[in-house]
Amino acid sequence: MPLAEAEKWLDHLGSCSPCYSDFSQFRRTYEVRQRRTLLAIAASILITAGIAGWLLFQKHNEALVAQTAVLDLRNRSIPRGTEPNPAEPPLEVSRAATRWTIYLPLGSSEGPYDVRVVTQSGESQLATSGWAELNDQITLLRLAVPLSSKVPGNYILQIRKAGSEWNSYLVLLR
Repeated sequence: MPLAEAEKWLDHLGSCSPCYSDFSQFRRTYEVRQRRTLLAIAASILITAGIAGWLLFQKHNEALVAQTAVLDLRNRSIPRGTEPNPAEPPLEVSRAATRWTIYLPLGSSEGPYDVRVVTQSGESQLATSGWAELNDQITLLRLAVPLSSKVPGNYILQIRKAGSEWNSYLVLLR
C-alpha cells in the first residue's frame, strides 16, 4: 500500500496496542518468509553448483581413464589366418581409448608388428604398426589408435610380426 493511503492508519496503529501487536506479528512473519525464501534460493544454487561440479569431475576422470586401453593376449590361443577363435570371448575396449597397450601372446618376440582392425566382412577400419618391446617377461606393443568415430560393435583385431601370418582376435568396441 502506498504511504499516502497508509497515513490515515498510521495514527491509529501508533496508538492502538492490539493493532500494533498484529502489525508487528505480520512484519515478523513477512521477514521470516523472506529469509526462508532467500535461504531456499541460496541452497538451490549451492546444490546445483555441487552437482554440476561433481558431473564435470566425473566426466574429466572418465576421459582420463578411457585414454589408454590394455588388451591382454597372453593367455589366448594363437589363431592362424584371418578368422578369430570363436570359443574365446571378445576383448572389450572403449572407442574413447586413443592409446592401446597390447600384451602379446607368450613367446612373442620383440620387433616390428603390423596391426589392423577390420569389420566382420573384412573392411579395414585401422591399419598401423609399432615396435614391440620385452618388459618383465611380457612383450608389449604400444599403439595410437584413433577409433572414436567408429560405430560400436564387433570387430576383428589382426596382429602380425612383420612378414608373418595374421593372428586374429575378436574385439568388442564400446
